[in-house]
Amino acid sequence: MRIVFAGTPEVAVPSLRALHAAGHDIAAVVTRPDAPLGRKRVLTPSPVAAAAEDLGLTVIKAARLDAEATDRIAASRPQLAVVVAYGGLVREPLLSLPPHGWINLHFSLLPRWRGAAPVQRALIAGDRVTGAAVFRLVPELDAGDVYDELRYEVPVGATAGDVLSALSESGAELLTRVVAGIANGTAVATPQVGEPTHAAKLTIDDGLLDWAQPAQAVLDRFRGVTPEPGAHTLLDGARFKILTARSAGDEAPLRPGEVAPAASPAAKGAILVGTGSDPILVERVQPAGKPAMAAADWLRGARGAVVLGAGA
Repeated sequence: MRIVFAGTPEVAVPSLRALHAAGHDIAAVVTRPDAPLGRKRVLTPSPVAAAAEDLGLTVIKAARLDAEATDRIAASRPQLAVVVAYGGLVREPLLSLPPHGWINLHFSLLPRWRGAAPVQRALIAGDRVTGAAVFRLVPELDAGDVYDELRYEVPVGATAGDVLSALSESGAELLTRVVAGIANGTAVATPQVGEPTHAAKLTIDDGLLDWAQPAQAVLDRFRGVTPEPGAHTLLDGARFKILTARSAGDEAPLRPGEVAPAASPAAKGAILVGTGSDPILVERVQPAGKPAMAAADWLRGARGAVVLGAGA
């Protein structure tokens, strides 16, 4: 098929490469404009833009799908348009432009977690099973009929980054099968069934850990906000980043936010932090204004007893 592909982050790259490898004619690739990255704020193409250029494809950089972007997409005469994490809404008349419409690879089992951050919200909520779905775009957010889906059991300790990486690969295969079905006329989409939940975009505040919650809830939030926007707590009123954390097993209770050395040889370099139930192990941290370091090294440099949290 002649396809327009819209996507921006790294998780969209496997889908673009898979559709290209399947022999489809990628008429144009729509992606967000170059963004400043790193300490020097160097303007850098999106991962999808870089992949498209590597494949020799036409790239349309647009912050939103306005009239100008619509005209450029229309000029490519697509039969079908595919979206994977583009980062913008598709509205009329663009929505009805391709004869076969627009389809979206979404990283959840719809209608659960419609919205911008489905994997992150699923992990924060403690979901142990998630997945991906390919559905037809309609004006209502993520509400279109579903062509196909896959289920994914979340590995113990997996972060949002880990889950997105896995789903980007398996989801690319799912998407390619759906596009093949649309091309040969066998694809059938069915309405979503169930109560929708909303996966709002994460903010820095979503990364704040509440040590008064049970250990599992603290770890669920940690995994859901890692690597972005990142987990943190407060220490002396400043943001104190928690870079790696895991279950500690059977350890003596600590007060919420209370810090103690980890005595187990298997926890070398880690510290224990109290929660509303059992302590958890924190392995790497980044204090404000300092580089990342082993949590035990940070604790050795701290003076006196340390309690992490909003009241610290």
